[in-house]
Amino acid sequence: MKVSRRVRGIPAARWLFLAIILPSTILAGATWSVPALAAQEARTLSYGEPEEVGMSRAVLEGALGLYHEAVERGDIVGAVLLVARKGKIVLHEAVGMRDKERGLPMERNSMFRMASNTKPVVATAIAQLVEEGKLSYDDLVREYIPEWDNYRAGFITVGHLLSHSSGLRIPTLFLQPLGENPTLQSESARFGAIGAEVTPGETYSYNNPGYNTLGALVEIASGQLLENRLMETVYGPLGMADSYNHHAAHEVGGKVDRMGSVYYQRGPDGDWTPGGTPGGPVAFPFARASGGMISSAWDYAVFSQMFLNSGTYDGAEILTPESVELMTSPKIHIGGEGDEASHYGYGWRLADGTYGHGGSDGTNAWLDPDREIIGLVFTQTPRGDNRGTRLERFRELVNLSLEGGGS
Repeated sequence: MKVSRRVRGIPAARWLFLAIILPSTILAGATWSVPALAAQEARTLSYGEPEEVGMSRAVLEGALGLYHEAVERGDIVGAVLLVARKGKIVLHEAVGMRDKERGLPMERNSMFRMASNTKPVVATAIAQLVEEGKLSYDDLVREYIPEWDNYRAGFITVGHLLSHSSGLRIPTLFLQPLGENPTLQSESARFGAIGAEVTPGETYSYNNPGYNTLGALVEIASGQLLENRLMETVYGPLGMADSYNHHAAHEVGGKVDRMGSVYYQRGPDGDWTPGGTPGGPVAFPFARASGGMISSAWDYAVFSQMFLNSGTYDGAEILTPESVELMTSPKIHIGGEGDEASHYGYGWRLADGTYGHGGSDGTNAWLDPDREIIGLVFTQTPRGDNRGTRLERFRELVNLSLEGGGS
């Protein structure tokens, strides 16, 4: 039965969603319960003063100073930082350069290669299809991709792929060399012959082929290319005008000049040397789901606020509150114990009462539902300590900027 979901005022068939989804959310090795669902106040982002939402301007300026210092020391080439609380953007600044060879400064609307920050967006597309009754988290991948119908891959479910608990241990994005006339679907089908190395549902292991297979499932279940589906059901309704999924010869809406190079390594003089350049060739002639998203800090903040709003933004319902709760609840244990434990949900990593994701090209996002905070640190200097002590100190200062010392 095909059911509708409410986007731009169309009512969602939530009774069917609850009947299909909630009984099927427990994966082997992960135990959790769904608390009473209470939607956050639906906020729309706007600029405001820190004091309006109980934050200290001085402490936030100190957090920003970490990245000014990083640019001055040459640790990173540039960054865009954004902090929002209760729908008010209280910090949105650009530092350094987006392309130092061309002398182009980083700007607040600069566009970034999001790498694995793509995964929460792809997980959102899967959740939408589940709400529509076109997929289930318990569905076996082999039901949609016949090449997965074997003893190695036959017991892997959609939920396993979403939580990185599939047992897949394939180390590359796709198998090389690519097949003749490759597509996302044809290349994902090839993973089936390799399948799981360990029992699905029991252990966590971050796996890009699993998410590329999810992208193929989006295409199969929706009848659309992945990039078109995301534009229609996520980017368009949310007004994310600067978000795209990259593929060969993609011009990102004619906005290539708003992108910068990615600086992967230092040259002989110790300075950062550019790697991937805007508008240059890409490795795959199709949009992938493990990465490939292009976006801006504003757009990703809107996407994040939709999650804090329990699935809605500015009148558009992208997900039901039940889907948001499901995606941001633990499915598989990653590491640590007690208060130090981290888990993976569906498209999000969970730790310390927050959920978020990072990207290998230097982007990082975290959402704190209790404090109603969104924090974004976007660089294109992935080896410039963006994931290390500076990022953690930035997060600490954002929390300390709250009146009462982070409460």
